[in-house]
Amino acid sequence: MTTAGNDQSGMSLIAVMIFMTAFAFVLMTAAPSIQMDIQREKELEAIRRGEEIANAIHHYVLHHQGTKLPQSLDDLLEGLPDGTKRRQILRPSSATDPLSPDGRWRLIAPSPDVIARFAKSVQLYNNGLLPSSPQPTRFYDRYTVVLANMLNTETAFDDEDLDDSEEDLTVSTNTPFIGVASQSTRRSVLTYYGIEKHSRWIFTPLFRGTGTTSIRPGVRSPPIPPRGR
Repeated sequence: MTTAGNDQSGMSLIAVMIFMTAFAFVLMTAAPSIQMDIQREKELEAIRRGEEIANAIHHYVLHHQGTKLPQSLDDLLEGLPDGTKRRQILRPSSATDPLSPDGRWRLIAPSPDVIARFAKSVQLYNNGLLPSSPQPTRFYDRYTVVLANMLNTETAFDDEDLDDSEEDLTVSTNTPFIGVASQSTRRSVLTYYGIEKHSRWIFTPLFRGTGTTSIRPGVRSPPIPPRGR
């Protein structure tokens, strides 16, 4: 009886070991997929928050009639005067970058040289058409007109230039900025305008108008009106 009991216990132990081994194998196989799903959700949230910041910058520019840009995220978090109250244009949660280790967004300088990198990606993604910028055009055109000229003369950055350090994209607080980007330099699971690196996703109110401009060497075509008009 003792021998049979020992044999049964031994078989049970072997069965448990086999089960645990199989379970560990399943976990190891599923781990990359789970990590990718987690990363995808973080990227989706980063895009949602970045888009909200871009929209908040636009509302800020509209309120100031195209005369100024925000100088910090606090300018956006404080909201805009609305009678005796203030109108919220940015949620506190959106001021945090879910992809950066410290949660801080990089503030993007309003420099055509800097924005040209992102504009080139938007242009390629949009089959050679660069979306116009929204109203007030008198404010945004100071950037988009220069960008169109740069791209028309093929003076925008080549792909190799896009691998350079992103430090020149960033401005410090209390300096006007026209967009934000992540501090993360990781390759992305998702793409944003065809871009596969977090730090190159620039969230800006530029290139969000309803018209488009054809960007070809030496050619500048007029804006294409939106459909239905």
